[in-house]
Amino acid sequence: MTLSVYLSGEIHTDWREQIISGADGLDIAFSSPVTDHAASDDCGVEILGAEPDKFWHDRKGAQVNAIRTRRGIEQADVVVVRFGDKYKQWNAAFDAGMAAAFGQSLIILQPPEHDHALKEVDAAALAVAREPKQVVDILRYVLTGNLPG
Repeated sequence: MTLSVYLSGEIHTDWREQIISGADGLDIAFSSPVTDHAASDDCGVEILGAEPDKFWHDRKGAQVNAIRTRRGIEQADVVVVRFGDKYKQWNAAFDAGMAAAFGQSLIILQPPEHDHALKEVDAAALAVAREPKQVVDILRYVLTGNLPG
């Protein structure tokens, strides 16, 4: 059985690469939003035309990106959402809420200092992991029934 996993959330660390490399050998197809910040910000105006107002510039990009995000979340068996230390990831919270609304299996990856702020998000998740390796261990267990180590 191939497991489809959508990796959402912060784009400033290598957590996605850690999960993908850690899951090497497992039958998992990974997908994610566009993580090239400039491409993600400018996709709407690059494809649909310039906007003089930054609000409409950003809105066009958000709407074009939402096509990929909605499809990825809806088609995933598991959605992993990472909340990092550096920035407030409003988009990650929205993706977690969307995954919960779609009834997708949700894993949250966050540091302990975010526990209080994300308590409602965490309550919707089936697991809250602290490290990418824990996510890999969950995925391995789901696919094989084997515990780590």
